[in-house]
Amino acid sequence: MTNRNIVELKNVTLSFDGEKILDSLDLSVRDGEFVTFLGRSGCGKTTTLRIIAGFLKPDEGDVFFDGERINDVPPYKRSVNTIFQRYALFPHLNVYENVAFGLRVSKTPKEKIDPMVKEMLKLVNLEGYEKRKVTNLSGGQQQRVAIARALVNRPKVLLLDEPLSALDAKLRKDMQVELRRIQRETGITFIFVTHDQEEALSMSDTVVVMENGKIQQIGAPVDIYNEPKNAFVADFIGESNIIDGVMNRDDTVTFAGHTFTCVDEGFEKNEPVDVVIRPEDVDVVSPEEGMVKGVITQATFKGDYYELIVDVKGFKWMVQTTDAYFEDQTIGIALDPDAIHVMHKSEFSGLYGDYSTFSDDFDEDPEAEDE
Repeated sequence: MTNRNIVELKNVTLSFDGEKILDSLDLSVRDGEFVTFLGRSGCGKTTTLRIIAGFLKPDEGDVFFDGERINDVPPYKRSVNTIFQRYALFPHLNVYENVAFGLRVSKTPKEKIDPMVKEMLKLVNLEGYEKRKVTNLSGGQQQRVAIARALVNRPKVLLLDEPLSALDAKLRKDMQVELRRIQRETGITFIFVTHDQEEALSMSDTVVVMENGKIQQIGAPVDIYNEPKNAFVADFIGESNIIDGVMNRDDTVTFAGHTFTCVDEGFEKNEPVDVVIRPEDVDVVSPEEGMVKGVITQATFKGDYYELIVDVKGFKWMVQTTDAYFEDQTIGIALDPDAIHVMHKSEFSGLYGDYSTFSDDFDEDPEAEDE
């Protein structure tokens, strides 16, 4: 990865039928970077990908590729390839011919096609599959063919629109590892779209969290998780208790009826704030030892830990602990200063972080289209 920006979006805005889908988007992607657009269905992530690919043109703003403005450059003239949710392989062609197709279209000399195709099939671990019909391949193998076909022309940027959504859980995890390996070996810039938080955190150099057509936060996965900018990011990236608080002064915050020492600074005196506590950062102690105490309303055994929903002064916290606890028990809660993350209030304040209606069976439809 270099410090040179290969893709830049400046003040990009797009509306459909009077509804603003992207709102003044600014983004830079470095050459050789693995970037993931993360957000719920309809947040604008796939629209952003299509603008980079050239399938959509922004109403306002500019798109730059390698420093050159490309708003009016058609998709086939951009050094970009796209892999969609459904791989769009040619069913009448075998594996070899699917990978070779783009080379033949671009009139690559015949003597160069064979080594290029074989190099790509080796890269995606499909050596020996050259004559197989793609219709006889598994979903993971079909995806590998799609990757090889997209990379054989050596694009500078590969765009991937939820390419793992059709795979089962184990294969999906395997392909996450494979995609990361392929990106590192080729050095090609990958821009990946997903609504899966774990996928984004495990694969990416940089995560771009989107909601309501805007970028809510950009950062390394560890920074996005540990230092969320607002309640939406905190809730969307993993489980979070998000509690109303007051920042009394630097390093001191009051919430849940108790004043805590924290590590945050730079807030106004007595400023209303959102306080984020990750479930795994809560220490469960006896009620007498706790900074606050609550009653367990739900206890679920998760294999290597217990997941508790705890009523603390009418607000439901999620707590994760390796010790066994049961419904209706009263427990104490202790927090280290670095377990407390304080955020400024935002448009998302009050919308997330209370587990009164929590159900771990709910998830976004993985087949949902973006826009």
